Amino acid sequence: MNAVVRFETFTRLGFAARGVLYLLIAYLAIRAGRDAGSSDVLRSLADGPARLLLGLIALGLLAYGAWRCLDAAEDLEGAGSGAKGAVSRLGHALSGGAHILLGLLAAGLAIGLVGQGGGGEGADRAAGFALDLPGGSLLLRLVAAAFVVGGFAQAWSAYKLEFLKQLDGRAAQRAWVKWSGRLGYAARGAVFVMIGLLLWRAASAQDPGAAGGVGEALGAFSGTVHVLVAAGLGLFGVFSLVQALYRRITNPQVVQRLERSRGPARAPVTSPAARRRY
Repeated sequence: MNAVVRFETFTRLGFAARGVLYLLIAYLAIRAGRDAGSSDVLRSLADGPARLLLGLIALGLLAYGAWRCLDAAEDLEGAGSGAKGAVSRLGHALSGGAHILLGLLAAGLAIGLVGQGGGGEGADRAAGFALDLPGGSLLLRLVAAAFVVGGFAQAWSAYKLEFLKQLDGRAAQRAWVKWSGRLGYAARGAVFVMIGLLLWRAASAQDPGAAGGVGEALGAFSGTVHVLVAAGLGLFGVFSLVQALYRRITNPQVVQRLERSRGPARAPVTSPAARRRY
């Protein structure tokens, strides 16, 4: 099994780990009445037999974060060097960094180096750090605007079914896959927009405590909307598991570009599975 096949395997584990996290977030919100973010979910797994699952999630999150960072650096998905591509790659870099931090937290919890206390997404601490910087209020507003834009981008992807472009053709044609992705991305977009609004409120009030992560954003919805958004996040978890099985990880055209940049001496590294999917 060559390096690309191993790389794809670990990346797929990352999509699966993300799926499990979102399913647990939805479960806690709907069945347990607890609005939790990713770090809260990880801490809840740090006790008992679930610690083995926590270790696997840690490995997956680290792999997913590394893939996103590599994607940002090498343009693995062919976003391009234009303005739109640059914004996309910046988003991938930020996502990669966030997932690596989550992976390190999960690993620390799994081996007992990090205690279970101090839950929460840490959005208030991050907001407080930003507000203490020169021009921190403006910086926090820019981050808030980025979350709002990212939320609407996910809603647009849900509307246009753009998320299907990276799936194997057979999986992309299944109605339940389309709808789990569509409703999942719509719910995730709503949560991102709410996170942006909470950050904007924190910047305006100069109050870090007004900021919030996924858990706080989910809790800002009430009644039927809260249930629908939570269920949508669960569907996003389901779609992430579909991606773990059927997403195209390695684009052969991009691999060929990277091989040409390294010189003709290197052997081809494109996996047979990737060639079949493209």
